[in-house]
Amino acid sequence: MSAVLRARGLVKRFGDHRAVDGLDLEVPAGVCFGLLGPNGAGKSTTLRMLLGLTRPDAGDIRVLGLEVPREARAVRERIGVVPQLDALDPDFTVAENLIVFARYFGARAQAARHDPSALLEFAGLAHKRDARINELSGGMKRRLTLARALVNDPELLLLDEPTTGLDPQARHLIWDRLRQLLARGKSILVTTHFMEEAERLCDRIAIIDHGRCIAIDSPAGLIATHIEPIVLEIMPGRPGAALPPIEPRGAERIERVGETLYLYTADSARAAMLSAVGDLRVLRRAANLEDVFLKLTGRDLRD
Repeated sequence: MSAVLRARGLVKRFGDHRAVDGLDLEVPAGVCFGLLGPNGAGKSTTLRMLLGLTRPDAGDIRVLGLEVPREARAVRERIGVVPQLDALDPDFTVAENLIVFARYFGARAQAARHDPSALLEFAGLAHKRDARINELSGGMKRRLTLARALVNDPELLLLDEPTTGLDPQARHLIWDRLRQLLARGKSILVTTHFMEEAERLCDRIAIIDHGRCIAIDSPAGLIATHIEPIVLEIMPGRPGAALPPIEPRGAERIERVGETLYLYTADSARAAMLSAVGDLRVLRRAANLEDVFLKLTGRDLRD
């Protein structure tokens, strides 16, 4: 499978700090590739370098076969970008936002320049065609930003936290639209803090921390490689009560966070026995991508 994006040995320094430190990435064509990491891990700096907005101190980038930053302008004509902030123009209507944005592109945006109806229908905004931006909900603005990123019929979409701040209904609608784009053969690179979003959408995921890639695989592959299959979250049965002594035999790994004990195990019988302990609140669940993320990057806050 050909790659729409390749980056090798990316380095970006800010003073003595290496925001990106020898990062390699490869995004195959036709897949959704997730870039995960805690705050300050280097995700935003990496995206800026991929777009040619920040020049790397070392490394090579090729997007759609073009060299970045030297050919960044030609790259931007063939890709779509959904930034963290919508940056829609409040002086224009919903339709006018698409028409004006399409004028920045050549023949690839001809249909959107003349009639944005198809994009509005795709975004579920046909009924808001003549509405002003301040009349839209947060979910509508996010869908319009996605539609705007599609005016040039891009081969590759770069999405920076596309569903942050949205309610579940709006989030699921955007997920559905992104799956439709993948079905049409588009390629997607997405950053997100929602582990469920990454599990649902992404074919492959790279987890980065301190500017380096620390794990890369499919969501299922990351879970199978790094986490025991059964997780027990054990909490006191009453507010303010202390956890009684628990013999964690059969648990391969144990973590305590506040008043919650996390037991990670492959022993179904032991998990069932602990789940039946009285006067405790016990949540038994399958391991997920968030468990992997917290194990690899830690539970400490990143401010």
